[in-house]
Amino acid sequence: MLPYPHIDPVAVQIGPLAIRWYGLSYLAGILGGWWLLRRRAQEREEWDAGRVDDLVFQVALGAVLGGRIGYVLFYNLPGYLADPLAVFRVWEGGMSFHGGLLGALAALWYFAHGHHRGFLVTADFLAPVVPLGLFFGRLANFINGELWGRPTDLPWAMVFPDPRAGGIPRHPSQLYEATLEGLVLFGLLWFYSARPRPAGSVSGLFLAGYGCARFLVEFAREPDPQLGYLAFGWFTMGQLLSLPMVVAGLALIWFSSRSEEVKAR
Repeated sequence: MLPYPHIDPVAVQIGPLAIRWYGLSYLAGILGGWWLLRRRAQEREEWDAGRVDDLVFQVALGAVLGGRIGYVLFYNLPGYLADPLAVFRVWEGGMSFHGGLLGALAALWYFAHGHHRGFLVTADFLAPVVPLGLFFGRLANFINGELWGRPTDLPWAMVFPDPRAGGIPRHPSQLYEATLEGLVLFGLLWFYSARPRPAGSVSGLFLAGYGCARFLVEFAREPDPQLGYLAFGWFTMGQLLSLPMVVAGLALIWFSSRSEEVKAR
């Protein structure tokens, strides 16, 4: 068993002002993605710095709002109906990737429509940098000691400090997700998108890749206590929400392979 590294969730404390690692992870993901997109834009005549800035701002806003709304709807709707003001207490946590994805897609459509650009071509430009934000976000989950894994006796198991974790060795599933959804998926998409591809193929690979990674890691992750196991007493909400992503991603890759529209480099 490995010792859990007790890291203060508050990175910087200045009087009553507390800057948490979770907030810094969002900032690191947004700034890192923005920097990489700026670099990619230099290789593409149809992209300039102003368009990249607008894209990052709108999609980041859509992802944050969608992530909060998605958590409320997918994971704890009865609790928020009983206490509606809790929706606004964002410092208590509660974000959903799948909700954030829907919010980001809505913002992406708005941007593409406003700039008279193809939705899939725009999504393909953005998709390779998204796993960077997922990587930092999962590291922040680990620092916070939240979203821990199921009990295990594997040699790299950890005992998380939250009393709700039961004081027993568990999978560090946050690190599994940071690796698969973050580093591995980022490398795969960055390499795949280095050459011109049919419009939609990079986005399809992201959807299928994330869906598969999340579905697998959920077998090692403790389900949310207010939901537990759902379908057949085996699958979690995260898995049920990830399956449509895999199907949609594979379908998009197949349809894009039959398209003549190729993403410009």
